[in-house]
Amino acid sequence: MSKPRLGIGMVGYAFMGAAHSHAWRSAPRFFDLPWDPELTVLCGRDRDAVAAAGRRMGWSSVETDWRAVVGRDDVDVVDVCTPGSSHAEIAVAALEAGKHVLCEKPLANSVGQARAMVAAAERAAAAGTRSMVAFNYRRVPALALARRLIGDGRLGQIRHVRAVYLQDWIVDPDFPLVWRLVAEQAGSGALGDIGSHIVDLAQHLLSDRIASVCALTETFVKERPLPRTASGLAGVGGGEQRGRVTVDDAALFLARFAGGAIATFEASRFATGRRNGMRIEINGSAGSLAFDLERLNELQLYEAAADTTGGFRRILVTEADHPWMSAWWPPGHIIGWEHTFIHEIRDFVVAVGAADDPQPSFAEGLGVQQVLEAVGASAAQGVWTSVGEQ
Repeated sequence: MSKPRLGIGMVGYAFMGAAHSHAWRSAPRFFDLPWDPELTVLCGRDRDAVAAAGRRMGWSSVETDWRAVVGRDDVDVVDVCTPGSSHAEIAVAALEAGKHVLCEKPLANSVGQARAMVAAAERAAAAGTRSMVAFNYRRVPALALARRLIGDGRLGQIRHVRAVYLQDWIVDPDFPLVWRLVAEQAGSGALGDIGSHIVDLAQHLLSDRIASVCALTETFVKERPLPRTASGLAGVGGGEQRGRVTVDDAALFLARFAGGAIATFEASRFATGRRNGMRIEINGSAGSLAFDLERLNELQLYEAAADTTGGFRRILVTEADHPWMSAWWPPGHIIGWEHTFIHEIRDFVVAVGAADDPQPSFAEGLGVQQVLEAVGASAAQGVWTSVGEQ
């Protein structure tokens, strides 16, 4: 029997748009979903570029105005893959139009915008409309297993977290001033772009919240060339025009969790040689866990009472009883980064079909935004800052 269709309208078609498109196509082919997602409409401001992307990624039609997507009767879900500056406007309008919303992280560019999105989500939920923020690393099977082990008490009392996310794609001072380097569009730099991932992940793994922070941020390259357009350099038509970088290049902070654990966080886009290095280690009174994204299918576990060697043991997270893995290949056959988005889409559609609230909620996205804002305030003032009290 055919399943009811779920019309998808996606706004944004670049990096995250490609990842989400792949996930929407793949999820119903590997998971038993209550709805049949259809790639109904892709939206972008450049008609030629979005049309080419739509053909390449399998979308049925294109629009150049997100309002047209929200207003279409054949769209049931609006997937927001735009810069953070437009998240709130698009998501709130979509929810008010009765569309389910999946929104890329970080939820917004400010706590105020995030609060407005949470309020809209709560109103929409009362009418059966669902929303979720897309923190894809929650859907790494090894990290989901880590959360399960922590929840089962295998590490004892959690005492210490250390998390880093390191990239190097803007080390070259002549790399252009793209939107991720402009606060008006991105909100913050490494802090929001990649730091938000490790903030959400740490809070999710511990089932706890960060209560206070003490932070340092730095912008190493203060000006960059304006990006090229078809007619030359943006807005000027030629020459070596440069613009000011208005976000952080790196952010480091100490943190205390409400439950008593202490933590260190580091997010940098100036870690030369690190393409996409995300690592997290959690130390407890009875053991420790460690994860490295470059070994996505592995989890390192040390249990003091059971281990007489004094070392971590490697768990290859590919067994059928590991999170999401029953849908994939025989044990030992690894999966990749793109699978985290497929798992994300699977969980979102299943929740919508069951009339449940998918996780992470917009409220959880607000919680991350409050940490990011506290980090910014702490770095500016040079003091310990309570989360939610700036």
